[in-house]
Amino acid sequence: MRIEDKLSARTQFMHANVTREILKVVGQPGMISLAGGIPAPESFPIDIIRDLTNEVLDEFGPAALQYDQTEGFTPLRMALMDYMPTRGVVNVNLDTLNIFSGSQSTLDLISKVLITPGDTIAIEAPSYLGAISAFNAYQPTYVSIATDENGMIPEALEETLKTQTIKFIYLVPTFQNPTGRTLSLERRKRVAELLQQYDVLLVEDDPYSALRYSGEALPPIQQFAPDHVIYSSTFSKILSPGLRLGFCVAPAPLARWLAIAKQGSDLHTQTLGQAIAALYLRGGYLTDHLPNIIALYRPRLESMLNALANYMPEGFTWSHPEGGMFLWLAGPEGLDTDVLYQECVARGVAFVPGRYFYYDYSQGLNTMRLNFTMVSPAVVDKAVKILAETAQDTLITD
Repeated sequence: MRIEDKLSARTQFMHANVTREILKVVGQPGMISLAGGIPAPESFPIDIIRDLTNEVLDEFGPAALQYDQTEGFTPLRMALMDYMPTRGVVNVNLDTLNIFSGSQSTLDLISKVLITPGDTIAIEAPSYLGAISAFNAYQPTYVSIATDENGMIPEALEETLKTQTIKFIYLVPTFQNPTGRTLSLERRKRVAELLQQYDVLLVEDDPYSALRYSGEALPPIQQFAPDHVIYSSTFSKILSPGLRLGFCVAPAPLARWLAIAKQGSDLHTQTLGQAIAALYLRGGYLTDHLPNIIALYRPRLESMLNALANYMPEGFTWSHPEGGMFLWLAGPEGLDTDVLYQECVARGVAFVPGRYFYYDYSQGLNTMRLNFTMVSPAVVDKAVKILAETAQDTLITD
């Protein structure tokens, strides 16, 4: 049988996630990974999870192991209704809040509910490649919104909204993946105004805002236009990605459609993990443990910024994030970071070439994303030095 003859037409729009493929390279002995957006294993509260698992079984018994509501395990939803307002999210109630199997599942179900083939989505340039991967299967078209060191430019967004019909906008406004940039408060308010003025939806993806190492916390865009925003976040960076727990707040009619779509996908998110997360929030463990994660990552970011300043050749620029997991490098015009990636891998360092964060792979050829969470400050310094030396050799060769 030729399986290729049996595949649906939509598979031609589906591609392997580049970072997942690069992780196979990272597994090679001695490889230093500045590639995947993976939390450090040391950040996982293993002892807390061990204790909470017993508490979950004591408190909830078989209910923690049973099928449950599509919308989510009620104790977790109640705990999130207390927690999310502390992050600035508004209108959080049982009609607007759903639990999903990781935020990637949220993006897929949003796509399933909202995208008709040919619909236009407005995204940052560059943007999170996992979102592009989720959207692609539903065959949208894309329009890129220009960005600068402060994130998406509202004037560029407005020009697009004036001239095109946009199904929704997708943004990661805080410590953006891949750039690490953060949209300013002024721009957040302006984006909210534009959402209301042009009656368009925003998907606000917020996996990283809890990981702030300096500066002042900013409210989500959702706070300023809750009827026009789907706010999505995750436990992957503040508890464990292996539990696969995402959550989102959406206008109530849309939240209902997301639940209906989820019923046809996986019925409900695994109950045991939801119960653990409920007690993690309710017991104040997140409040106690989050400073430990921040104390782990802050020196790693500082080491990367210092190493870039010390080692990178002339002609390179990079973002200076106040939190999150990534920063963004741009090299001289003419640099091909795919070539640089191959040379760096041969010397034991991996990163993600920047072009994969654009829906059009011909863009961003001289850029790259670096992750700093998985390696110690000393190893960060070593890896950036190798990257810098390899970049210098590549530029000379070219």
